[in-house]
Amino acid sequence: MKDRKMTHLRFDYDIGRFKPVTVVERGFHCPFCGREQLENILAQEGSIVWLKNKFPVLEDTLQTVLIETEDCQSELSVYNKEHLHRVIRFGVEKWQELVRSGEYSSVLFFKNHGPYSGGTIRHPHMQIIGLKHLDYVPKIPQESFSGDVIVKEAGIELNLATLPKIGFIECNIRLRDPAKIDVMADYIQAVAHYLLHHFHKNCNSYNIFFYHLEEEIAVKLVPRFVTSPLFIGYSIPQISSRGAEVVREIQLLYFAEGGAALRAEGKSS
Repeated sequence: MKDRKMTHLRFDYDIGRFKPVTVVERGFHCPFCGREQLENILAQEGSIVWLKNKFPVLEDTLQTVLIETEDCQSELSVYNKEHLHRVIRFGVEKWQELVRSGEYSSVLFFKNHGPYSGGTIRHPHMQIIGLKHLDYVPKIPQESFSGDVIVKEAGIELNLATLPKIGFIECNIRLRDPAKIDVMADYIQAVAHYLLHHFHKNCNSYNIFFYHLEEEIAVKLVPRFVTSPLFIGYSIPQISSRGAEVVREIQLLYFAEGGAALRAEGKSS
């Protein structure tokens, strides 16, 4: 459905000003904790719920939310493997379901975590948004998904971008074999845990973005801080001098023997 070319989404302020904010303490009640009050549920699997967004601020879209767990204070990097795999499988299935429907020019699938991520709700969740008239794919530089390999096996790879889209540190997962989706989930969890606990002592936020790249699924994980003015004003990304160190740290902490003991030592500076 690409009948009209658009480059921007229109935000409805009259709806947005009523959105609750729980990612920082402002006295709002979490809208995802009262399960009996949830409306417009599209699908459910155990504690995972997919529903329409109660505050659809983006015009000409279908905005949906995937609530990952009943535990408001939990977070993807600490899920047990069974639940982690269920969440990622469920999310990818519903994302692809909207893609296959043919009703949208493109479909976004992403996760915000933390006060610098751009999200408003603390409760663990993801978002799946169908864009009726905007195709995101031409906006994404394909070279930002290539990089220095952290770990790799047949059909899947985790790398550190050598030409990051926004700048500094971006980890990519490239899934070529759909049967390896649980491995993809494990890679996502490892990077999320690294960003929150070992990357930098001030890192408390990240984004996860999912993409369709021809015959594969790509995932980009980005630690979030205040965004550089060079990128905001001039679209100039920067490359971190810590790249090789980050690759070694993730390999040692998550993919080498004895990594669990090293992870227990805590954050880097």
